[in-house]
Amino acid sequence: MVNQFTETSLEFPSSVKIQRLRTYIKQTWKTLYRSHEHILEAARDDKLEHEPGTAWIVYISPQENRSEIEQALQKAVSNNEWQQIELRVLPSEVDQIKEHGLLYLPHPYVVPGGRFNEMYGWDSYFIQLGLLRDQELDLAKCMVEQLLYEIEHYGTILNANRTYMLSRSQPPILTPMVLALFQYTHDLEWLRSVLPTIERYYYYWTVPPHLNQATGLSRYFALGDGPAPEVLASEIDEEGKTHYDRVREYYRQSNVDVYDVDLYYDREQDRLTDLFYKGDRSMRESGFDISNRFGPFSVDIIHYAPVCLNVLLYKMEQDIAQIYQLLDHDDTAQQWHHRASDRHQRIDQFLWNETDGLYYDYNFQTNAQYPYEFATTFYPLWAGIASESQAAAVARSLEKFEAVGGLLTSTHVSGNQWDAPFGWAPLNLIAVQGLLNYGYKQDAERIAKKFVAMVAQEFEKTGTIVEKYDVCKGSANVSDEILFGYSSNEIGFGWTNATVLEFLHLLGK
Repeated sequence: MVNQFTETSLEFPSSVKIQRLRTYIKQTWKTLYRSHEHILEAARDDKLEHEPGTAWIVYISPQENRSEIEQALQKAVSNNEWQQIELRVLPSEVDQIKEHGLLYLPHPYVVPGGRFNEMYGWDSYFIQLGLLRDQELDLAKCMVEQLLYEIEHYGTILNANRTYMLSRSQPPILTPMVLALFQYTHDLEWLRSVLPTIERYYYYWTVPPHLNQATGLSRYFALGDGPAPEVLASEIDEEGKTHYDRVREYYRQSNVDVYDVDLYYDREQDRLTDLFYKGDRSMRESGFDISNRFGPFSVDIIHYAPVCLNVLLYKMEQDIAQIYQLLDHDDTAQQWHHRASDRHQRIDQFLWNETDGLYYDYNFQTNAQYPYEFATTFYPLWAGIASESQAAAVARSLEKFEAVGGLLTSTHVSGNQWDAPFGWAPLNLIAVQGLLNYGYKQDAERIAKKFVAMVAQEFEKTGTIVEKYDVCKGSANVSDEILFGYSSNEIGFGWTNATVLEFLHLLGK
């Protein structure tokens, strides 16, 4: 555990600096914008090897009209750009894909930034909040429409719209996006039209293999097998070792008592097992890649009911109930409220720890919570599921997570980017909104000020907003501290931009 609490404080930016920050964010939405006119730019992928001189592949759904899409794309780009694109129809089975490529989406969208040059599942929620705050209503609506399109044409909301991510989703945060948009449009017919697709996505998470029947709670469980292609190709260190090479090295040299290493590592043959790769992909489906939250490299995630996922599903159940109420279907709404109530009871039973005053993930193989202090403990406050006493206990835990630049992701230093000393925009935003829900306005504003001050300070130095920060030092320089996964700090950056805008609004700035 780290002792991160510090008396050092960062200076809150002046109105001039805030305006510079806001201007950058407003301009960045255009930089991160992708549409038919940007199909070549979108198709390019730094995370995979690409043979120079060969075309970039764009796959379309078999449900689509290929000739119509081809004509539309050709009209949108120059002849030279079109010559660098190869349009293909997606095979019916994922394992039939021999060459990876971009998955076509019909509307404009915003990418996170840097090496993440595609549309991501849970990033899109935070990006949409920023777009709405910046009055980019049409683009905010497109973000929702794209995710609904993915469900209908690719089976689920994808980790991102690349073929190598077809087998995994990301944290389910679709319904808050739908309702956030509805607050602006008040379009009941649109709400009615998207409801079947929303429910289809709900069942993706609530039937096997994502459902753990022993607890009645859900888990992350990617459907693909083997090493993640983007990890093999791009997460390589200066010595030429891949992430998976570094994991094997760790297993050779370290004792692991959190889980049975033999499940994931064959010591005799010095190789990672098939189950390791299943866990590795599932960890990426969680969006938290990588932490030690479920043991080293979180590969044991497949044996856990996580706090974040189940709170998001509770929120989804409540949101669907609200949609049915808006459509005057009170009886059906009541059924969804019952589902949410049932999940609430199970979350209290399996995930709440009264002694520590925190929510922990539950290992249904060992029938025990894993007491790993992680900022997802604030999710139940964000979703309104915590009781007043539970919220008070979680609020008292702030001292464990709070640092000079906001909230730590966890209280453990592991060499992974989703652990200490790092802090990320989405977790800071969820925590702040959760604290506000229960009246902890002073705490919420303090954290918001710290986060904005840190981002603004680093923006003044570099002229950029990035993906993650060392919140103990209040710095964007993180690469030397990250030992596993990718160590770069990506520029853009969608969800950091959005969180800054939300915090400035909260603070009246």
